[in-house]
Amino acid sequence: MTEKTRSPEYRLAAGALRGLRQDLFDNAFAYRPLPPMRVDGPLTRRLPERIREHACWTPHAAVLGLAAVIALGGLSTTSGSAVQLVFALISGGVVAMTLIRPVGAFWCSLAATPVISALTPYWDMWPWTPAGFAAHLAVLSMVALRTRPRTAAWMWALTALYATFFELFFSRGYGSNSIALLFCAALLLLATTVVYVRREARQEVAAQQSVTAVERDRRTLLEERTTIARELHDVVAHHMSVVAIQAEAAPYRVENPPPELEKAFATIRENAVAALTELRRILGVVRAEDYEAPDAPQPVLADLGRLLDNVREAGLEVEKTVTGAVRPLPQGVELSAYRIIQEALSNALRHAPGSSAKVEVSYVLGGLGLRIVNTAAKGLVKPSPGAGHGITGMRERVSMLNGEMTAEAAGDGGYEVTAFIPVPVALTAEEPA
Repeated sequence: MTEKTRSPEYRLAAGALRGLRQDLFDNAFAYRPLPPMRVDGPLTRRLPERIREHACWTPHAAVLGLAAVIALGGLSTTSGSAVQLVFALISGGVVAMTLIRPVGAFWCSLAATPVISALTPYWDMWPWTPAGFAAHLAVLSMVALRTRPRTAAWMWALTALYATFFELFFSRGYGSNSIALLFCAALLLLATTVVYVRREARQEVAAQQSVTAVERDRRTLLEERTTIARELHDVVAHHMSVVAIQAEAAPYRVENPPPELEKAFATIRENAVAALTELRRILGVVRAEDYEAPDAPQPVLADLGRLLDNVREAGLEVEKTVTGAVRPLPQGVELSAYRIIQEALSNALRHAPGSSAKVEVSYVLGGLGLRIVNTAAKGLVKPSPGAGHGITGMRERVSMLNGEMTAEAAGDGGYEVTAFIPVPVALTAEEPA
């Protein structure tokens, strides 16, 4: 009979027994030391540095302190015989054992109980002595915190089975404290299970938040690259179309052109059309189905005036400074520079309401320099929170043009964005005739 043909009850029981074996029997005495506590919590990170270095061992000290209290309690209630002193120390020892071998500590606590009860005079507290009672509860709680809720349920069930077995076959005719132990153990295990589940949920949420932040940054990067690819497609496709049209019309502007010239222009046109087709095939796939190419030309640095007017109307005082010999630059460079300035000013509007900003555009030999700096927020309007995606987009634009960029807080509480985009002299656009 295969596993699939057996009854659901059988499979449930087999799964429960496998869980019991995995939790309490397989490698029961394996070495599993308790790891140090994290010290980046809301309370521990406020401690002085010297104290925080040792705060990670707080759980270990607490367990050892509890073990010492239980052992001293057992010593104070014994009649002074050497055997009873040893058993009192065993009660504290099994609690300390949970730091290195948690499941083994449970088995040692359970196995020591009948021996200790047989050699101690507490006939009205059977089968657990006062020290054994406290030690077993402590062991159950510690093991439940260090393992999983299923293990806590198995330990409680085995403790109940042990108590029932000794009640039926080895009862001395005195009152038993098994019911009290099982009741207290149930409450403690329930509390520790809640703590365990809450801790696991917090760790899962923290891990999910980290994954979400990474995915959000990655998605922002991909969106910015998609936007750049769309703009690049529009820019390059336009110029390639112009090249193809001019190459086709050029022979008709010359009277009786030589065949070599006609062939050269035909080759230029064929290559331009082939390049345009390949460009549209590769870069065109980044367009969304509902994306429409803009009817108006893409903005350039000459359009900064309208951008600054719009920003001023929104409440941000902006001052523009242009240095160097103003000259036309490749359209991709001008578009990226325009977008960087636009994003930096938008960040100032969102994150520093009431501030003022300066925009510096520097035409230097070998490239274009940008500097956008805003002062600290002023007034009663609260800044809008941000995730830094605008900075990511600006860095991506500069990186794709082999440039450099810095974005950091200014000394007066404001923010400063600087960028340099290299432009080889050969790629500088010529002045229109």
